[in-house]
Amino acid sequence: MLTAYQFYLEKLQTIYPLAEAQAITNQVFEDILFVKPHYIKMLNKSLCDGEEANLMDILNRLLNLEPMQYILGNAWFYGNKFKVTPATLIPRSETEELVELIINTIANKEGFKSSNPKILDIGTGSGCIAISLKLNLPNAQLFALDKSAKALIIAKQNAMELNAEIEFIEDDILNIIQIETSQIFDIIVSNPPYILENEKKNMNENILAFEPHEALFVANNSPLLFYEAIADFAKKHLKLNGYLFFEINQKFGNQTLEMLKEKGFTAIKLLKDINQNDRIIWCRKLV
Repeated sequence: MLTAYQFYLEKLQTIYPLAEAQAITNQVFEDILFVKPHYIKMLNKSLCDGEEANLMDILNRLLNLEPMQYILGNAWFYGNKFKVTPATLIPRSETEELVELIINTIANKEGFKSSNPKILDIGTGSGCIAISLKLNLPNAQLFALDKSAKALIIAKQNAMELNAEIEFIEDDILNIIQIETSQIFDIIVSNPPYILENEKKNMNENILAFEPHEALFVANNSPLLFYEAIADFAKKHLKLNGYLFFEINQKFGNQTLEMLKEKGFTAIKLLKDINQNDRIIWCRKLV
């Protein structure tokens, strides 16, 4: 007779590779049954009616390709659990690498004289970048901008639950209104929409059907739309010697680099992520 764990795993393997099916099963059982990961595989206890019904409801939603994070209402990012909803993107591991780079840059005092740098996160979504930076750089002043009021509600809840002091701004970087001309930052960071509309055909259905398209996609004829707007904003609002950090579409690394050169940024670096894809660009404003 199959245990509850084995039954779940068997069903999920019909649509997911074994490793992914195991990871999903482990997270669901830990969240719903409060079972630690190293005990989950041995779980053979009888489930109460409520537990069984809850697990079956979640399984059916998983088999319908709904992301686990939206079903459970949370996702792990940089060591902390963040509330997520379909109004926010599900945080990715590549973005953790961006956060790590910023933390290390400040820790190594690369050009920073301020002990409390001002950092602006553009397109904050769930707030995972801004909040993670604040938790690891307690002296920094964090600002987080998004045009989605629904996303900002979630970001504010995450900041409150994780005890991170963030100033949130509802605004559109393509038509900025709320930030005064005199507002200057040491660091500007963004993971903006960068997937082309014509790349949808290569994407998983669970992303297309459930994650917010306005946070993912950009028109085919304007792949650098947000990067150009943010770079222009940074020219006015980034402190001399300040840093600009981007997560990028791997297909447009060199084009993004050239655009930043043309706009006067220097010390530009293009970095690969853990999967060896061009993923992060960072540069400085030296003039």
